[in-house]
Amino acid sequence: MDYRSEAPKVLFDFLNYLEAVLGKSPRTINEYYLDLRLFLRYLKQRRGLTTEHELSKIAINDLDLNFVASVTLADVYDFLAFLSRRRPQRQNSPTTKIGIESPARARKVSAIRAFYKYLSSKAHLIENDPMVNLDSPKQKKTVVRYLSLDESKDLLSSVKGINRERDYCILLLFLSCGLRVNELVGLNLGDIGEDSVRVLGKGNKERVLILSPACREAIDTYLSKRIAPENEDRNALFISRKQRRIDEQTVKWLVKKYITSAGLDPTKYSAHKLRHTAATLMYQNGVDVRTLQEVLGHEQLNTTQIYTHVDNENLRVAARANPLSTISENDYIDINSKGNGEKQHGN
Repeated sequence: MDYRSEAPKVLFDFLNYLEAVLGKSPRTINEYYLDLRLFLRYLKQRRGLTTEHELSKIAINDLDLNFVASVTLADVYDFLAFLSRRRPQRQNSPTTKIGIESPARARKVSAIRAFYKYLSSKAHLIENDPMVNLDSPKQKKTVVRYLSLDESKDLLSSVKGINRERDYCILLLFLSCGLRVNELVGLNLGDIGEDSVRVLGKGNKERVLILSPACREAIDTYLSKRIAPENEDRNALFISRKQRRIDEQTVKWLVKKYITSAGLDPTKYSAHKLRHTAATLMYQNGVDVRTLQEVLGHEQLNTTQIYTHVDNENLRVAARANPLSTISENDYIDINSKGNGEKQHGN
């Protein structure tokens, strides 16, 4: 997405700030641009500044600082209501549901809030930030879905075929290190140390993870079979059958394939759920939340805290620990009867 030719200068400068100062990745910058472009297109149409009825065809490169500065909280909430009630979840799909769900709306709120914070406190182009009190859509609390230890072992044991060493290594790194898909496909040979791996995460932030002996062994076994491609991808750790760096879609596909082979539900589990699995298994086995935050590369601790959920067995243990857990209704009736009888006898 080339925002340089489509974005108005005020938005172009903000996106440059994200890249040059904050070090955001091209993917993140693109997401900011798409969210803010949709917002500005909606406002331009809403204010009658275009005769175009299709949002996707509305140009925004003619918008200036005065237009951006005139936006109010009411405009944003009107935009969010449009997303919730009328915006298709998937564009150009005749069967898609109508109404963008709260996580996607929250992301757009985050982009709008960051844009106006930049305009007011960094670029000093507007005196006051109109979005300082902008609320995010309420998020539904969901229980993290993950594989149990036995299911994880079943998944690993299901790996077979010509790429067995590579695929086993990929699955084990997901389950042991909690990598994101894009982090895994971006690994290079030089990122692998004697007992560590250097990972490039969100915002181009590097973190170093310790490799377990099992991971180190899996990597060594794979490297003994790896055929180095004679192209620009020769330094990529994981290579596809076409002798290119393996891509995200291929990784997601092979994870689904082995999930199915292991007898698990491919509609419930994905490559990202393996990251959840790694985090949950670490937490259940004594890793504290702060350490888990470092391992996963989370910027905010509250993102990591979704893994502090208590599993059903722990809930059962907690219920049994209550001193009232073994009392029965008959016991309670007997106690009351004895008490009433004693009182009557005393009278």
